[in-house]
Amino acid sequence: MTGRSLPATVALYLVLSVAAFLSLFPFLWMLVSATNTSVDILGGRVLPGRALGANIAAFLAQVDVPLVLWNSIKVAGLATVLTIAISSLAGYGFEIFRSRLRDRVYAVVLLTLMVPFAALMIPLFMMMARAGLIDTHVAIVLPTISSAFIIFYFRQSTKAFPPELRDAARMDGLKEWQIFVFIYFPVMRSTFAAAVIIVFMANWNNYLWPLIVLQSNETKTITLVVSSLASAYNPDFGVVMIGTILAIIPTLIIFFAMQRQFLQGMLGSVK
Repeated sequence: MTGRSLPATVALYLVLSVAAFLSLFPFLWMLVSATNTSVDILGGRVLPGRALGANIAAFLAQVDVPLVLWNSIKVAGLATVLTIAISSLAGYGFEIFRSRLRDRVYAVVLLTLMVPFAALMIPLFMMMARAGLIDTHVAIVLPTISSAFIIFYFRQSTKAFPPELRDAARMDGLKEWQIFVFIYFPVMRSTFAAAVIIVFMANWNNYLWPLIVLQSNETKTITLVVSSLASAYNPDFGVVMIGTILAIIPTLIIFFAMQRQFLQGMLGSVK
């Protein structure tokens, strides 16, 4: 606190405390609401209630939890693995290999970031319908495995990759795929960890495209189930809060387990 007056320090901590409270309040309210009835929630009750057991029982009676979680984990996990594998190779290649068309192709890839997904939904749906993939998880994963943002992220991170390591590996006789797997991947593991968190959370929370493609209850993910509970004619918001808590637990586990690598990766750390 050197060089900062006491009033300025107090004001700073006051602002940070208010910001922290505003950030945490929705999560705390969700936890409290999970213990209340729908009537209490609509009435604005902010104290814990006694309906937690009833809400959990009602949720388990309405939702096949193992199946829904398996669907979400399968979709998010497969999409994450394929996206990281393909986009990291693309980002690495765009930075390492040079050609006259490299920057033009890369510019086209970045231009796809400006195309809204709403403009792609109908063409994608027609493609999946012709391929017979409607109401399958493959239709959810395929459009996500090549991410322009993740390609951009890996290319920018690869700029910090020491070229001396690649040159030394080539002198030792390693092929390019061996350099990528045994040299690039360990050195850039923080970048990979950050990308895993970003991609997994995006696919886990994916809602619009699964809503269009998935039509049977056996294939629906947790986001669709929670949405259907909330959009019922007479929704039980206590049950909805139980589903919401269940939906965010995996993302919290992934983030807190890899938060150090995430911060290092976002800051461009290379080890």
